[in-house]
Amino acid sequence: MVVDELDDETVDRLFHALADTTRRDILRRCVRRELSVSRLAEAYPMSFAAVQKHVAVLERAGLVTKQRSGREQLVRTDPDAVGRARQALDELESAWRGRVDRMARLLAEDPGTEENDTTEGPER
Repeated sequence: MVVDELDDETVDRLFHALADTTRRDILRRCVRRELSVSRLAEAYPMSFAAVQKHVAVLERAGLVTKQRSGREQLVRTDPDAVGRARQALDELESAWRGRVDRMARLLAEDPGTEENDTTEGPER
């Protein structure tokens, strides 16, 4: 799967949505099968409106889609959603690995570091 580079706003929405335990649980439930918002609401000790808000956050982040079926809104996880989250994490990992590698090279080149110090210690 080829995924375009993610902009900061998209990444912010993704991780904001994934930061909440209830939203992650909704996502897991909807991976297994498509569920209505009312069916999801039965599983949580909160109002139907609160569950709707959680689903809306997931939808804005592109993690789920809703489809009307009669009087119900059916929620399903977007199969590419995990790929987008993984891509964002991979980009962060790559940036940090690059920084760590540059620091390691700088330290290796620094004559004052222990690894490059060829002088002997004090005589005993």
